[in-house]
Amino acid sequence: MDNIEEKLRKLPPELQKEVEDFVQFLSQRVTPKQERLRLSWAGGLRDLKDKYTALELQRKSLEWWGD
Repeated sequence: MDNIEEKLRKLPPELQKEVEDFVQFLSQRVTPKQERLRLSWAGGLRDLKDKYTALELQRKSLEWWGD
């Protein structure tokens, strides 16, 4: 890190700003690993399949979610 800081100090101010912007860009690219999608809900509406069509279930789910 000392070597990087030394090189950075030797750069003109406009290039130092460019380095700062690049570091900011890199830090935004780093994201924590996301959890795998869990499908524990799959089949949860199975008991309603004879009562509703897929479209009706979709509309009902939107009601339940408040949309």
